[in-house]
Amino acid sequence: MRLSLSCCAILFLGGSMLSVAGCSESVPDGPTALNNSLAKIENARTVSELSRQAAQAPLGIPLVLPQTKLTSKEVGDEPQPGTFIVKVESSAGDFTIEVHRDWAPIGAERFYQLIKAGYYNECRYFRVVPGFMVQFGMHGDPAVQNEWDKKILDDAVTQSNERSYVTFATSGPDSRTTQIFINFGNNVSLDGQGFSPFGQIIEGMENVDAIESKYGESPDQGEIKDAGNQYLQQKFPDLDFVKKMSIVSETPE
Repeated sequence: MRLSLSCCAILFLGGSMLSVAGCSESVPDGPTALNNSLAKIENARTVSELSRQAAQAPLGIPLVLPQTKLTSKEVGDEPQPGTFIVKVESSAGDFTIEVHRDWAPIGAERFYQLIKAGYYNECRYFRVVPGFMVQFGMHGDPAVQNEWDKKILDDAVTQSNERSYVTFATSGPDSRTTQIFINFGNNVSLDGQGFSPFGQIIEGMENVDAIESKYGESPDQGEIKDAGNQYLQQKFPDLDFVKKMSIVSETPE
């Protein structure tokens, strides 16, 4: 079974192959002091470490690396406390996600900004594996996909990938971009591989279960990246999709 972003690394889940692909990006060259600070931030694995390093770093380095700078102008780069509720209007039936920022602060912030930008609207559920997970988050417009295809740093895994939990797909260390998956089953074996849940379906999980699965893993991610929904609608016309995703409430810490 593959849990992939595009194409690069291979991991193993039990006796089955789990491909979690993606391509690495290098940090741009710069002054030695800046590079040293970036290296420390990149190697940090907890938000407290990131915050401490960012505070000490020159030039106000944010929690995301320079090549991962988020494009939304509506919120800042620093993770915020609290929770927020997301309504997902879906062709298979609506559902609700509760996001806990303290579970995976950096991932939660990226998810927040993607929703604010309207990124997930019209995104197809392009990979559906019954009993395992449903994956989505490749935009229907390749230009928009390319704009947001920037990696963010890892979060520590504080929650387990149990049924109904929502998690970013990853290709290895510091490689999360836009793709997320919802666990159909209790996939605790993913926890040790760095998949950190940031939210949970609190209403409408039966509609997630109803997402069309007949195409399985057939849609090609390379084709999606190149042609977006034009490719998916032509080759896989019955795919379910996110109609609209919106934040309906926020609760500060």
